[in-house]
Amino acid sequence: MASTSKLESKKINGTVVLVKKRALELVPSEVVQQQTYEILGDKVILQLISSVNGDSENKGKLGNPTHLRDESKVGNESKFSVTFDLDEEFGAPGAFIIKNFNPSEFFLKKLTLEVEVDDPSHGGMHFVCNSWVYPAEKYKSDRIFFVNQAWLPSETPVKLRWYREEELLNLRGNGIGKLEEWDRVYDYAYYNDLGDPEKGSTYVRPILGGSTKYPYPRRGRTSRPPTKTDPNSESRLPLLMSFGIYVPRDEKFAPLKMTDFIRIALKVIVQLLVPELESLGNINLNEFNSFEDILKIYGGGINLPEDVLQRSSTEMIKEFIQSSGQEFLKYPMPQVIKEDKSAWRTDEEFAREMLAGINPVCICGLKEFPPTSKLDPKVYGDQTSNITREHIQNQLDGLTIEEAIKANQLFILNHHDTFMPYMRQINMTSTKIYASRTLLFLQKDGTLKLLGIELSLPHPDGDQHGFISKVFTPQEYGTEASIWQLAKAYVAVNDSGVHQLISHWLHTHATIEPIVIATNRQLSVFHPMYKLLHPHFRDTMHINALARQTLLNAGGILEQTVFPTKYAMEMTSAAYKDWVFPEQALPADLIKRGVAIEDPESEKGIRLLIQDYPYAVDGLEIWSAIKSWVQEYCTIYYKTDDMIQKDTELQAWWKELQEEGHGDKKDEPWWPKMQTLKELTDSCTIIIWIASALHAAINFGQYPYGGYLPNRPSMSRKLMPEPGSPEYEELKTNPEKGYLSTITPQLQTLIGISAIEILSTHSSDEIYLGQRDTPKWTNDKEPLQALERFGKKLTEIEEKIIKMNNDKKWKNRMGPIKMPYTLLYPISEPGLTGKGIPNSVSI
Repeated sequence: MASTSKLESKKINGTVVLVKKRALELVPSEVVQQQTYEILGDKVILQLISSVNGDSENKGKLGNPTHLRDESKVGNESKFSVTFDLDEEFGAPGAFIIKNFNPSEFFLKKLTLEVEVDDPSHGGMHFVCNSWVYPAEKYKSDRIFFVNQAWLPSETPVKLRWYREEELLNLRGNGIGKLEEWDRVYDYAYYNDLGDPEKGSTYVRPILGGSTKYPYPRRGRTSRPPTKTDPNSESRLPLLMSFGIYVPRDEKFAPLKMTDFIRIALKVIVQLLVPELESLGNINLNEFNSFEDILKIYGGGINLPEDVLQRSSTEMIKEFIQSSGQEFLKYPMPQVIKEDKSAWRTDEEFAREMLAGINPVCICGLKEFPPTSKLDPKVYGDQTSNITREHIQNQLDGLTIEEAIKANQLFILNHHDTFMPYMRQINMTSTKIYASRTLLFLQKDGTLKLLGIELSLPHPDGDQHGFISKVFTPQEYGTEASIWQLAKAYVAVNDSGVHQLISHWLHTHATIEPIVIATNRQLSVFHPMYKLLHPHFRDTMHINALARQTLLNAGGILEQTVFPTKYAMEMTSAAYKDWVFPEQALPADLIKRGVAIEDPESEKGIRLLIQDYPYAVDGLEIWSAIKSWVQEYCTIYYKTDDMIQKDTELQAWWKELQEEGHGDKKDEPWWPKMQTLKELTDSCTIIIWIASALHAAINFGQYPYGGYLPNRPSMSRKLMPEPGSPEYEELKTNPEKGYLSTITPQLQTLIGISAIEILSTHSSDEIYLGQRDTPKWTNDKEPLQALERFGKKLTEIEEKIIKMNNDKKWKNRMGPIKMPYTLLYPISEPGLTGKGIPNSVSI
């Protein structure tokens, strides 16, 4: 590690870099704008804090106050000179205080002191800040920034320890009072902000978290007042005020990202106001009649009558339509239909997407036949599958079912148990679904063959009597082929719900947020584990807060576009009961699902049972690289297990993460004890994996695969047509219309694909796995070198992925749609690319 320097001169020159730009706002005209303003250098006061000499209270000595001068501009940054006048006994600085007496805040990027250090390449002493600094009157205590050094609590210079501890106390807050935009408080709350009881009983939702019935990870406290009708529910913000929801300001999107985000988000907001559009003219936003109808939205968009703009009473709609032109709702062409407009309909592609689509984390090995259920038979009766040998036996390339199971060639996509407990409630709403089981056979060429689909409903005489079901097998011709296509659609609807609610929201966004909070509350910026983990938390709290405001809330986008409607978030709570932290490790997950087995002789320690499984193959490469990087990094700072056990901040962090952040899971026996280097590296590897690669794999393919809704329908409006019914006759005479009248309707389609366009788009300022927002993120040479090796390894993995995608023997990497599997490419360009692993759950 580089040591701090010994200062011989009384005067130290330095450079301060800041950005004079507010975050994007919705100003009264409802147009997004940026505001810049003047910062007067003489109204910004800095004082260095000594790490060597202190006062009577053993706190580091303060240097003389000084101010900024000689501003110069480079792009949107302002660079100021600063000179510190210190006495000879001051010693090496370890921190500085900054006071802003300007009327507005600014973003402080860094302070660099022109002092000699052991390593000339460091170019001086660095204080990496990256924080908004508000006027001093807003703060109850001084804003302090620390030298860019990693120290364990016991290694921290004595004169800096008080400042280190005081900063953490400030970040924890006192748990009371309204939080303002300049507050820097990280605190926990239940999910009591999803419902809106003031709008009526239809908008009441259960509080998630804090109970055995509805366990849940904690979210960040936003301190809005309770609703008038329910003191336990937090009041909500109006739609257009959602961007103003409280999260600590440093957790909010940077201006550049906010620009990108709002530009696309306006498309969703306008559609949420679509009842006004429908009232303005004869605009059909209810139904697609053919697949050609859907393709039009990717070309010319949906044109509005010329007089719509004049008759609109909402300024936002007027301005958005003006800026968009007549092509009001125009979308990029999803990759799934770029090369072939109909290949998505094939059985091969349907099966391939279980291995290389947007939800490749659910397929499991089939270990018994017929498939059984884990539902309580005392409540739900016998839920054993009705799929028989006759349904599948002749499709197994001459094998018996027992031989196929023994050879690890039978697999299942099982969404039966997830939805059966909710079927009655869901089917009483406007949506109509089945619980599904889908069986597949692994062929010699590595592809999966669809064998059969079971669609189930609760027994009409009551849950205790079990269920009723129909089994469908592949068909190629006539009405039977149309029925088979619908059967696959019902499975896709189930899988879309599981993907969006559980694989995506619960298992990445929701489970990471309390870890973000615990890290900021218990690990100092000095702490090596803070420096390791902090880049993987960027923007997570903000995107989650926005999701609770517009996506997950009662009547929000998710309830409008995903079939469980009002039961959506309640179902994620039921899924959280089965969440186990160590099983979030990729190898553990693959083994648990029966798609891999332990293999000590393998380089990765496991062997895949489906060799051509793009998500797992690429994921194991990324997982291994992350684990090696984390092991190397942790070993730099912890030479023995005893150092981990005696690290007070680390132990407090791990304790709070379990007992507060995931408080409903605090008594689970599977939590690592955090007593050994292995437990530390394994836990940090899991956290980084979830925040980066896992999220990337299930998020950034949403638009490429799901932007064409027939491929990934999220709702079904009616059950399978019975022979002789009008719906059956429609399916016979007009299969496309029969299909489209069953799945997601037009308005929900437009809202849904607008939402996933936002979620699938990389911002212009994205920071990817293996990267940091500044090359000077630490003064320690060894971690810098280790990160460089990690980056090179990721480049090698990307080259390996490209090579495999071009190798025709790996059929699941391209498939009938001719779309290469790129979701685990480490790096991407900005935009809608279908590749790239950002460091964090940032969208």
